[in-house]
Amino acid sequence: MAAVMRPPTMLAMRAKLVQAPKLIRAQPRLAVRASSVAASTKSRYVAETKGEPETLEFRVFLQEKGTTVSPWHDIPLHAGDGLLHFVCEIPKETSAKMEVATVSARDPIGGGQSAVFYVQEGPLRSLQLLMEEEGYLPLGAGQDEPKTPIKQDVKKGKLRFYPYNINWNYGLLPQTWEDPAHTNTDCNAAGDNDPVDVVEIGSTQLELGGVYKVKPLGVYAMIDDGELDWKVIAINAEDPKAASVNDVEDVEREFPGTLEKIKVWFRDYKIPDGKPANGYGYNDQCLNKEFTRKVIEETHGFYNKLRSGARENSEELSLY
Repeated sequence: MAAVMRPPTMLAMRAKLVQAPKLIRAQPRLAVRASSVAASTKSRYVAETKGEPETLEFRVFLQEKGTTVSPWHDIPLHAGDGLLHFVCEIPKETSAKMEVATVSARDPIGGGQSAVFYVQEGPLRSLQLLMEEEGYLPLGAGQDEPKTPIKQDVKKGKLRFYPYNINWNYGLLPQTWEDPAHTNTDCNAAGDNDPVDVVEIGSTQLELGGVYKVKPLGVYAMIDDGELDWKVIAINAEDPKAASVNDVEDVEREFPGTLEKIKVWFRDYKIPDGKPANGYGYNDQCLNKEFTRKVIEETHGFYNKLRSGARENSEELSLY
């Protein structure tokens, strides 16, 4: 982790963290704005909630025949007949920033390496300032969560919300991973260390923790803070218009203006927080189904190497 910089008006001190408590980044957690939480009635996966909505303790676990399973690791990517499994993390027309807990506990400084902290005059303020302002917790306060439940993201101790509702169902493709060690030469950007995201454009608000079969239609190569963050455009196989859309050009015909709205939404959603707009590769175009399939299979391959141990888990992701 790079040294944490403070304003020049503060006193610089160099500290070895050999005897200091280990630190980890606070784990993302979940709050819910949807009225119900359950998996699709036709899915073999059932969502079970623990804790109160919109609290740090809230979790959504997935069950299969009474056994808790991981939405990232235990649900197969492929659902048959060219369809894929999609885990809904954020139902459409809600704003809570929910996600599967993929990141494990870690020491952000890196094994007791030297780091420079800039702190105000006064005793014992350096570590306290780092922990509170940078969103870190002492080791043990945010350990790995077995079976990677869905929870709400947290930054600086606060539950995170988008500045406005997301207008589509949003979630992930299980058993995919965007490898930060792999650089896409067309975009000159490496993977963002997350499963592949899905924007589901169907007419129904899907359920938090629901597992659905979807038809992939296209993909945007979003660039977020220099990282490649694929956004797969898909539709629930049970949606009334699913039979009418098979590729990206069909989306414009059946859902006119939707692709542009998706591009603009994900480009601009950080601006109200004072951050720059995101960008896109491939001339800002939504790429076709054939290209989308290649992206999905490539990231599925990255995931398989990570899970098998062929690729070192240097990011300390939660793999169980």
